[in-house]
Amino acid sequence: MRPARVGAVSYLNARPLVWGLDARPDLFSLRVDLPSRCARLLHDGDTDLGLIPAIEYQMGEYLVVPDVAIGADGPVQSVAVFSSRPIGEVRSVALDTSSRSSVALTRVLAHHHWKITPTYVSAEPDLDQMLGASDAALLIGDPALDVDAPARGLRKYDLSEAWKAMTGLPFVFAVWAGRADAIDAEQVDLLQRARDAGLVAAERIAAEHVGADALRQQAAVSYLRDTLNYRFGARERQGLALFHQLAAEQALVPAWRPLRLFS
Repeated sequence: MRPARVGAVSYLNARPLVWGLDARPDLFSLRVDLPSRCARLLHDGDTDLGLIPAIEYQMGEYLVVPDVAIGADGPVQSVAVFSSRPIGEVRSVALDTSSRSSVALTRVLAHHHWKITPTYVSAEPDLDQMLGASDAALLIGDPALDVDAPARGLRKYDLSEAWKAMTGLPFVFAVWAGRADAIDAEQVDLLQRARDAGLVAAERIAAEHVGADALRQQAAVSYLRDTLNYRFGARERQGLALFHQLAAEQALVPAWRPLRLFS
């Protein structure tokens, strides 16, 4: 069996999930990219397995690696809408298109939770330019973590926190997904063990990602170990299924497919 061609995300939150995979070139050939790019590579058949935005599961006939995901059961910090006005007064939103899951979640929350009907425009993740053209801006990943909203006089609406308030469930942002023959049981096991080893190595991952600043390292370790949820258990599956259903109701995905897992 040739190594599985794996597309992973370049953000800090994905680093624990790929920890040590490069030490097994017999089983994995790894590349890193933006979430949306990982999804496109998988859809086009250029990778066998992708750490893809969770909404992208609905775009193909995929299976998901069990018990591994990127999510949060409450505030996530790194996926947020920023605005200088209350969310109920927002009439336009600039969307960071790096991840379709966060874009879809923004639309679902606007409709069901915030009860607003803004116009949406796609934009590069530059907060000043986004807010220069729209009332609010969606940022994800490291760019969202780097924004000091109070210092800039902005309100920060954490999307995972809003989802938990609306549904009582955790939100899943990304999953390992691929076609049925993409990986075998040994590779599934190694992906699960990589997650565990990555969390043990959170201090080293943080230092490599943010540099020598001790306060930033401490914040990064807390983000990885305390804020994020890397499990994909029953409540996470329930939350993701509900998100998929609500997205389908708003025609944000072409159809709804139930979740299927690699054995």
